[in-house]
Amino acid sequence: MHILFDQAELRYGERIALKPLSLDLSQRRIGVIGLNGSGKTSFARLVNGLAKPSSGRVTLDGLDTVADDKAVMAATGFIFQNPGHQIILPIIRDDIALGPKSRGLKGAALEEAVDAVLARFGIADLAGRRPHELSGGQLQLAALAAVVVTKPKLILFDEPTNQLDLKNRALVKAAIESLDEQAIVISHDLDLVQDFERVLVFHEGALAFDGAGGAAIAHYREIAAC
Repeated sequence: MHILFDQAELRYGERIALKPLSLDLSQRRIGVIGLNGSGKTSFARLVNGLAKPSSGRVTLDGLDTVADDKAVMAATGFIFQNPGHQIILPIIRDDIALGPKSRGLKGAALEEAVDAVLARFGIADLAGRRPHELSGGQLQLAALAAVVVTKPKLILFDEPTNQLDLKNRALVKAAIESLDEQAIVISHDLDLVQDFERVLVFHEGALAFDGAGGAAIAHYREIAAC
């Protein structure tokens, strides 16, 4: 998707969460890094329409996040930092089926869609299990499957490898790398975004650096050292 920020600002009363930002994004993999409270989450919420700009505008393929909010939300998916917060049904297969079912898919077509996404992420064996039985990495894959089955063009990830061990981190990293969909990844896991085409560094509510993964990480390390 072509993501365009045109002097978009986000305020909560007198507090500026994100200073006016103009940005043109179309890369397949975009990383977002920065210290806590730097503006990363505000940026992501402006992209998917969960927050409306206080001034300026944000568009995705020409869709305005305010005027065309329903279309924007239909075209984007969001993976929570804690995937357990978005898996709401007691059986994984039923949870994955919920999204396409709510959009009118049913019968054999619904079953085929669920089977296909389970196979795509190699989690068919998890279909009949309950969320509390899964590892952190498996939960992330189940949440990702539940988003991908609705066919978004863009998926946003909020700290997808947070608190995962090396094995589960590798599972999630491989899943993100395999996506055909465009992805924006907010992360403190610098290795995860090291090879991304574009990485944005936020600091104190503003975009501090915009460039390739390695250079962006080096800039972020300078900020963190201050």
